[in-house]
Amino acid sequence: SIVDKYDGFILDQFGCIHNGSTALEGADACVASLAEAGKKLIILSNSSAPSAVTLAKLPKLGFDPKDFFDAVTSGEEAAKYIREHYSGKKGFFIMWHSSRRPSPLAFIEKCGDVTVVDSLEDADFIVFHGTDVIRGPGKDGEAKETDFGNFQVTGDFTQIDPILKRAAELNLVGIGANPDFVAVQPNGKHTNMPGKLSQRYEKEFGGKVVPFGKPYKEHFQACVDRLGLPKEKVIHVGDSLHHDVAGANAAGIDSLFVTSGIHAEEMDAEFGKLPSKEKLEETFQKHHETPTYAIALVRM
Repeated sequence: SIVDKYDGFILDQFGCIHNGSTALEGADACVASLAEAGKKLIILSNSSAPSAVTLAKLPKLGFDPKDFFDAVTSGEEAAKYIREHYSGKKGFFIMWHSSRRPSPLAFIEKCGDVTVVDSLEDADFIVFHGTDVIRGPGKDGEAKETDFGNFQVTGDFTQIDPILKRAAELNLVGIGANPDFVAVQPNGKHTNMPGKLSQRYEKEFGGKVVPFGKPYKEHFQACVDRLGLPKEKVIHVGDSLHHDVAGANAAGIDSLFVTSGIHAEEMDAEFGKLPSKEKLEETFQKHHETPTYAIALVRM
């Protein structure tokens, strides 16, 4: 079985083990069972939140943080890059609203000695962390937050394009703290994510972006290194062919594709049931990525 073949499991979060509000059917019991069997579990997530924040949220989602060896998030890696390359510099931060939990302030604090500015003319770099607001300097409740429309729902670039255009004219390097294009919400609806801003900055305006997270193979390798296991004993579990399967393939790691996640609608997949072999193969060919295995849900 898959459980017997592998000693390390790299787990995606959203659409794989939880939906942002609660554990997906059977995932909490599966995680507990794997941990009890001595398997090493690590989260690899395109979350702009720091790794410690990701682990701290697990109890509210139905998981015991002690079952996980560690977590690697795109936000953690992006903040580390900013610390190492932009210390003493000024950043223009496109973020989630401060009312969200965890607060995006945790990400800014992880960036080290940088100054937050709300004018592109004063900035040395631009950060694509969220899609809600341009954040000014200061603590939550004090910082000015300039809303540029309900982009997460509408996907309308009208208010965002002038910002991206000017940033590109100023040759500001973009830091992509979350490369996801869309996310599946608990109600099943798709919402627009920061990866779309990074993509538009590059393709429409010629800006340069330093991206973090999946599908970049370095982040999969970082998980393997932290697990301290040979690649052939590690498998990645996720629901995105673009990010999870593509990244695992690039890194030379086996993958387990969860069909009840982000691709469920295009496969006409009923939640909790595996699509037909023909539908799976059609979808893999369409996206030019094939996983090692496929499963409907993360459950024993």
